[in-house]
Amino acid sequence: MIVVSACLAGVECRYNGSSCTVPQIAVMVRQGKAIPLCPEMLAGLPTPRPPAEQRNGRIIAAGGEDQTAAYLSGAELGLKIAILIGYQEAIVKSKSPTCGCGLIYDGTFSGRLIPGDGLFAKLLKENGIRVCTEEMV
Repeated sequence: MIVVSACLAGVECRYNGSSCTVPQIAVMVRQGKAIPLCPEMLAGLPTPRPPAEQRNGRIIAAGGEDQTAAYLSGAELGLKIAILIGYQEAIVKSKSPTCGCGLIYDGTFSGRLIPGDGLFAKLLKENGIRVCTEEMV
């Protein structure tokens, strides 16, 4: 069993209310081989919601609001679920301020990428869970 970002499994939970369905990941969920999690939904953030990016270790919405506490809360809850169920691997949404792995947006809302991990991906890695994005699968 693995954890997958819910948007990759077809759940319309992205900031703009869409999904980024990856058919092979959706099949894994239907077959019971993966469980979809969305840290933003776990945090109680609305869908749709303003886009957010990491800036200096904080999660900042496009309007300038610091939403770090909410995003971190959802990431921590997602980690607790992964540990409780005993997952050892995760496939997460690339570039996301929460789920991104290896590259994330730079916080300027210009589309520029920088090296880094989203809050959820970072917590998973720190707890020994292997993490990759849908682009690495």
